[in-house]
Amino acid sequence: MTSDLEHPASRPQQQTAVSTPTELGIARASTLFDQLELEKAVSTLEPVLASDPASVEGWNLMARLRLALDQTTAALAAVDRAIQLAPDNTRSLAIASRALSLLGRHDEAVTMAYRAVIAEPQNPLWHDRVAWALLAADRQFADAEQAARTAIGLDPNEAHYYFTHGVTLDALGHLDQARQALLTSLRMEPENPVAQHRLAVLNGEVAPEPEKKKRGFRLFGRKDNR
Repeated sequence: MTSDLEHPASRPQQQTAVSTPTELGIARASTLFDQLELEKAVSTLEPVLASDPASVEGWNLMARLRLALDQTTAALAAVDRAIQLAPDNTRSLAIASRALSLLGRHDEAVTMAYRAVIAEPQNPLWHDRVAWALLAADRQFADAEQAARTAIGLDPNEAHYYFTHGVTLDALGHLDQARQALLTSLRMEPENPVAQHRLAVLNGEVAPEPEKKKRGFRLFGRKDNR
């Protein structure tokens, strides 16, 4: 599974000889996040940020950890620190959008998602975030569907984007097209239980999930799945 928002080709081919204490601390916390040791990752990251409060990467990671722990208000506070340090950091904007959606602050969530798209329009993750922000707001489903299609156009090999597209088509009432999108997602990622369940709901085989859990199952898709 690739790491947060990062394609393998974008990674350094070898680790640099010298890393700062901040980089080492963030790397340790990230490894713990990968291992789902969330509380330990937080306790590892907290002293790093205390000693280097200007680390945008560190605050973004802390926000994502807080989201994974269902500590949404704390997540928003952490990502706000990152945005104060780097107002145009697209990852920060998208994380803030997710937190705001969970807090029911939908206008702000949509605005943050679109800010990320404007800053980096060729990144499909941000278009995907726009789609989920609009779905969470229960409005502008046509715009959500357009955003989902744009994400697919930018990365047609990512199963999650077809899942998002299926959910937007379902919201529009285009059930046959929604099924096709979900089937495409499952052909690419056949063991995904969320897509399996969504398709079963569309087929009338199981009851829908409670509304709270129904939308936005991932922050950005599988590239941000830690």
